[in-house]
Amino acid sequence: MKNAHHTTMNLVLQGLDDSKARLARIAALTAPSRITWITDQALRCEGITFSPALRQTIEVAAAAAQLDATYMMGVHELSDFKLVAMDMDSTLITIECIDEIADMHGLKKEVAAITEAAMRGELDFPASLKRRVALLKGLDAAALERVYVERLRLSPGAEKMLAAVREAGMKTLLVSGGFTFFTERLKERLHLDYTHANELEIVDGKLTGEVIGDIVDADEKQRTVERVCAEMGILPAQAIVMGDGANDLKMMGIAGLSVAFRAKPVVREQANVALNFVGLDGILALLS
Repeated sequence: MKNAHHTTMNLVLQGLDDSKARLARIAALTAPSRITWITDQALRCEGITFSPALRQTIEVAAAAAQLDATYMMGVHELSDFKLVAMDMDSTLITIECIDEIADMHGLKKEVAAITEAAMRGELDFPASLKRRVALLKGLDAAALERVYVERLRLSPGAEKMLAAVREAGMKTLLVSGGFTFFTERLKERLHLDYTHANELEIVDGKLTGEVIGDIVDADEKQRTVERVCAEMGILPAQAIVMGDGANDLKMMGIAGLSVAFRAKPVVREQANVALNFVGLDGILALLS
């Protein structure tokens, strides 16, 4: 966790449903100089004396109480940032599109196992994507529409978060190692400003098992965030970047605020913020 060596910090605790009593209980452990309730489901413990031992106590207690705990230096506001960049699969949406497409082909198990290993950082992403897409060869392109209509769901808090971001005058970028078929539809539906993803080759209404052009891997995700920031005339430090998999780490690494959402352990460890219980709108309590 960055900045953790300073002595006094703020800690934001947040949860779902009726979490007020749990929040107050965990907050008391920090011996704060002040507690500010942000909402009924989030509070800020201000001026706590930070130590690794306290941090561990809080993390264990918060996780047991199903609360997210985020340490922050000072108080940040949404207006400090100009861009929110998001991964798509398992971040903005709840599914891995490629796994669901594969399910239409009777190959979900094989493909999902490769996806999971790639997200944990155990496999080279471009090679793993090519392997997975090759397994889809011959599948009717109508399967993509079925996945979009029947299976694709936004993550909890996505629309609330996006509304607040728009309200604050920020731009949005959806950058995905997934597919343009889905990013384009989400761009229109959610009024996103920028999208970038892989394009599946379709010939005569069927998937060829190939991707058109270069693959959007970790490096390309980082370049995309840098490119959009340059276009907007801002620094990457003015971007919030959200992701869940190992291929998101490079773009998260250049962000002013990196958010691990329901993420793999390797990603949670390296992010400024890990949201394991609350929705994507959990960033709003941190920036208020």
